[in-house]
Parts: sequence; C-alpha cells; structure tokens
Amino acid sequence: MTEPDLSPRRRRFFDADEPTADCALGVLRMLLAQDGSTTRMCEAIAGGPLTLVLLRQVVTERVPDAVRAVLPGTRFLERVTSLAAHGEVMMDNLSYIALDALPDAVRCGLEEGATPIGHLLDTLWVRRRPLDEGSAELCRALWDAVGVPDPRAARAYSIWTPEGPRFVIAETFRRGMLYGVW
Repeated sequence: MTEPDLSPRRRRFFDADEPTADCALGVLRMLLAQDGSTTRMCEAIAGGPLTLVLLRQVVTERVPDAVRAVLPGTRFLERVTSLAAHGEVMMDNLSYIALDALPDAVRCGLEEGATPIGHLLDTLWVRRRPLDEGSAELCRALWDAVGVPDPRAARAYSIWTPEGPRFVIAETFRRGMLYGVW
C-alpha cells in the first residue's frame, strides 16, 4: 500500500445525465454481483497500488443488531476505510469483524489497520452471502461516517469461512471505480 492521501475526492458512482451512463450502469451491475476480492479488482482497475485510508477503527462490544444476528462472539473490530487511487475514492467500507473467532495472523493484520481486508483474506477460504436484514441500516452507518450516500452503488454481505461467519461488510462503490473507462 502507498502512503495515504487523506483527501481523495469522493463522488457518487453513477450520474444518469452523463453521455456514458449506460456503460457506467453495466460496470456497476458487474461490481455489485462479483464475489471475489474487491481489493484485487480495485488494484486491477487502478493499474497499480491503492491507498488505504483508515477513517476509524475501534474494538467494540456494541454492534448493530444485523451484525450480532450473523457474527459469533462478543468482541468486534469496527473499521471504516476507503480504497483510493489517482486522487479518487474507489470504494468506502464499513466492516465488523468477529475478533474472537479469527486466526491470530488475520486478527493482528486487521488490528494494525495498514492492510485492506481483501489482502488478509487471501489466507482463508471464504464465501460471501448477501445480507438481507439490516443492509440499509449498515449502509446508512457507512454514509454517516463518510458522506455522499449512494444507495444504487451499495451492498452489504457477510463473509464466511469453513468455521462460520467472520465478517459483515457494507460497501459503496465510488466514481473512482470508473478510472480509465472514460
């Protein structure tokens, strides 16, 4: 990761008035449907290293009901981050991680706050599951932290390992994901 640029521009993903709106809508559909490493996809789009902007990270026992309904344990890492490149935010993320159930290496990497979750998940076999209940609540909490609500470009999901659920993530894709498209 490169040194953080604490002021990348954050814009809504989609502008319906733009002449290339149909292309943007197609890209957005693909992003919302993908089930692989979003971090790796951001790196490929950016054509190089990303900036991880860690906006907030705390260990807490207080989490939204939607998180408690999915994740085991009583201690959670709440983390608000942005991935940026070329002066633009590509995506904003609100993550809750069940600390009591993670392998030590992954837990330590998360607590350091210097690495995107996608890089840390490389060591685990994982599956994403859409989060139906509480998705809107988690996205609102993300937008309260970063601004620029964009419901059309947002999703929430849980990440499962063979041992069970370990992460709940709400993310919003931003205009920076269209780098190089136009």
